[in-house]
Amino acid sequence: MPIRLGTTSLPVPPYLLLWGVVIVVFAFQDWIAGHVHGQHWSLFTHLRWSAIQWGTWAALAPLVFRLGARYPLLSGARWIGLGRHVLLSFGTTSAAMPIGALASTFFEPSGFFEQLAYFIAQHFATGLLTYWALLAIQQALHYHAEKSRRELEAARLATELAQSRLVALKSQLQPHFLFNTLHAIITLLDEDKLSAEDMLLRLSELLRAFLEDYDGQEIPLRQELDLLELYLGIQRTRFKDRLTTRTYIAPDTLDCAVPSLILQPLVENAVRHGIGQRVGSDVIEIEARREGDVLCLEVRNRNSVLESGNSKTAGHGIGMANTRLRLRELYGDAAEVRLDITWPEGVACRVRLPFREMESADDAPEFSAGLATP
Repeated sequence: MPIRLGTTSLPVPPYLLLWGVVIVVFAFQDWIAGHVHGQHWSLFTHLRWSAIQWGTWAALAPLVFRLGARYPLLSGARWIGLGRHVLLSFGTTSAAMPIGALASTFFEPSGFFEQLAYFIAQHFATGLLTYWALLAIQQALHYHAEKSRRELEAARLATELAQSRLVALKSQLQPHFLFNTLHAIITLLDEDKLSAEDMLLRLSELLRAFLEDYDGQEIPLRQELDLLELYLGIQRTRFKDRLTTRTYIAPDTLDCAVPSLILQPLVENAVRHGIGQRVGSDVIEIEARREGDVLCLEVRNRNSVLESGNSKTAGHGIGMANTRLRLRELYGDAAEVRLDITWPEGVACRVRLPFREMESADDAPEFSAGLATP
């Protein structure tokens, strides 16, 4: 059964060993001091005296630790706590004196009161120092444990906050995508009801994928591409032969971990700022490749322009804003997203993030969408 020391505990053998070391050290010191002053008591006698003195405090130490836990020195009313412990130190030391004197009567020829007077004269001041030393140890252990607990709690709260922010970003993204898709379907209802019906079916399949998938923040790239193909199918139905999509995916990147819905908002921006606003046709290309420890994702289109000359900060809409924020939350400075002008015309969105294969990529759900391009 462990020894309870306030809010901490210690097994009995280590506890007795610690006090045994104290007993031996002080006994040896007294034995040397006695020989220096011409007192030739045996080392065993000094060990017996030391065992009685410090054994008493070994028995009282749990009480001191409980008092320290109950009345912490650094609480709000610290002066009251300090005054309380001054009284408690005198009271505990006063209790230690008769206990030690009573134990000594079993080994010494003198009576109890003579031993009590000896203990008060020789050990009372040491007893007061012992109380405050034990109290200091208890307070140090208490505040170390409290600091560790607060650091653990702060780390947990920081993780929960980051997770909540990521969930909030995703919850912003999905309504944004739904609004644009439903608007496209409404536009098609008067032009091509069969195509509008096909878009609704694809949208329902995409929503089903959303509901089934997103327990975590990362998914394998192959799964992200399946989700993206559902979205591209909707846009190809809307724009028909005006829109062509091409994919260039390195095989060694398919099982790489990527933030869920990382590509869809980038492709949506390419559609909206390209063929969605400018006449003519467009080609949207999606590329994934590995460069050392970095996964490079690119979404390019040939029918849009940047509205700002700063390619690092340009980008409009909630899609790009959420992408930057999500990458910052997940990877910090290890990830980057930027927009660049392509020749002869067009814009490329380039994302760089740490290359890491999903540990359970084989367990990820598969969707029926393929990567074929009409």
